[in-house]
Amino acid sequence: MSTHFYETRLGHGLPHDPFKAIVAPRPIGWISTVDTEGRVNLAPYSFYNAFNSNPPIVGFASEGRKDSLRNIEATGEFVCNLATRPLAEVMNRCSAPLPHGVSEMEHAGIEAAPSRLVRPPRVADTPAALECRLLQIVPLRDLEGREVDTHLVLGQVVGVHIDRAYLVDGIFDLRAARPIGRCGYRGDYAEMGEMFEMFRPRA
Repeated sequence: MSTHFYETRLGHGLPHDPFKAIVAPRPIGWISTVDTEGRVNLAPYSFYNAFNSNPPIVGFASEGRKDSLRNIEATGEFVCNLATRPLAEVMNRCSAPLPHGVSEMEHAGIEAAPSRLVRPPRVADTPAALECRLLQIVPLRDLEGREVDTHLVLGQVVGVHIDRAYLVDGIFDLRAARPIGRCGYRGDYAEMGEMFEMFRPRA
């Protein structure tokens, strides 16, 4: 089998960097926060995932010191809203470079719903949302020990909202929810496709 190999420090030699296309699809952390004055920020992050189940821990990486990171540093709270195909367009509007203090929820015409345990609101129309409290913020470093301008935010999920329309016999219906993921390059997304079942082997 012929392969294209490159050392990342020397460049990929391709028309576009393939890294984000290879590590895909990536769940989207649609993160809502508030600043110390109570102003709402809502932004999508494609470097996002779950890192532990008990207690439930989620995290996202902010490339640059963006409003979400600053708000979480100040308040210690955030909400992860499930990004789905019906909400894709309004989610994308939240990535617009708006001035500090301007609400992406208002800009995108998104209805907010109150959270129970944290101050940031959640997206009212999302099938599921995770209320989180900050555990730690980890500045990322490269192999030489130099800090890169990216911070990993880890939060413990303290409350979960699920739209009852997406619960079938007590199971969250992913097919009905239609979550989307980021697939690299400038505008590539994917909607969850075919699912299959496969159990872990017994020892």
